[in-house]
Amino acid sequence: MRHVIRHTTHEIINVDCMTYAASSEALEDSATNRRYRSERHDITDPAAMARLFAHYQPDAVMHLAAESHVDRSIDGPDTFVRTNVMGTSVLLDAARHYWQALDRAAQARFRFHHISTDEVFGALGAQDAPFTETTPYDPRSPYSASKAASDHMVRAWHHTYGLPTFVTNTTNNYGIWHFPEKLIPLMIINAVEGKPLPVYGAGQNIRDWLFVEDHAEALVLAVEQGRPGETYAIGARQERTNMEVVQALCAILDELHPDPTGPHARLIHHVQDRPGHDFRYAIDPSHAENMLGWRARHSFEQGLRKTIQWYLDNAAWWRGLRAQRYAGQRLGRAPIMEVT
Repeated sequence: MRHVIRHTTHEIINVDCMTYAASSEALEDSATNRRYRSERHDITDPAAMARLFAHYQPDAVMHLAAESHVDRSIDGPDTFVRTNVMGTSVLLDAARHYWQALDRAAQARFRFHHISTDEVFGALGAQDAPFTETTPYDPRSPYSASKAASDHMVRAWHHTYGLPTFVTNTTNNYGIWHFPEKLIPLMIINAVEGKPLPVYGAGQNIRDWLFVEDHAEALVLAVEQGRPGETYAIGARQERTNMEVVQALCAILDELHPDPTGPHARLIHHVQDRPGHDFRYAIDPSHAENMLGWRARHSFEQGLRKTIQWYLDNAAWWRGLRAQRYAGQRLGRAPIMEVT
């Protein structure tokens, strides 16, 4: 939203049910812009979605509404099925009925852009080629399975009803205003507070990282230029093991926020691995780069430094979240029941 308001002339209707991870402060100055409107609704509510389409008559939909934390999906998959699967179905059908009533020119302009994840493709080995738009689906967690289902529905609504939909799949995002349950913000905050930095297993699982500002730029180009029925894999070619991420983060904090008791890396603490932890994700973004004229501008080191500095400068925000919503506790350790 901030990127759209600051760098384009588009008007935005932000539909959000404001779950635990939402923060109205993240809107910054966009909240008071005349091109921004906010509506608090759940995408699983068909009547509300129909009213929003009828009232605002959008030219495009960017569908980012999702439960997204793998560990929480292990603890409680039902919420992920409800929002990511059922919610997508409701939103698609509201969009279909709205689109079918448009005149021919407006129908041709309309786009339904579904934002998804590389996790739908499963896991890669160390020497495997990165995921592309044609990689077969092989989701491994309740989260990725729910996103895979939503991807398939988006394509089905295009092929069945003609609704002009397309999908973008992306890698691990990081950056400012990130709810502190995810790896990078959790590690920054724990390090600042002098708490252990819990790394799953040996820390050798690999993720492909994309700075949030670069992703926002790609998403806007996609909704402006995306072709119905297409898929665009968006990434920055910046693979790192979890240990490399945490060690790089500690080194930057040693410089920007030195701890008199010693290097932040001393806080690294290996813990039992996540159930079903995928080894590696990586995306080849060549198609998206060529079709959208986009390339990630930030190196991982540049993006990480900007992210760390932002968390240091905005401690009041995350301290409030720590006190009221999430204290940094371990998630994703659902008990196993043996059935014979």
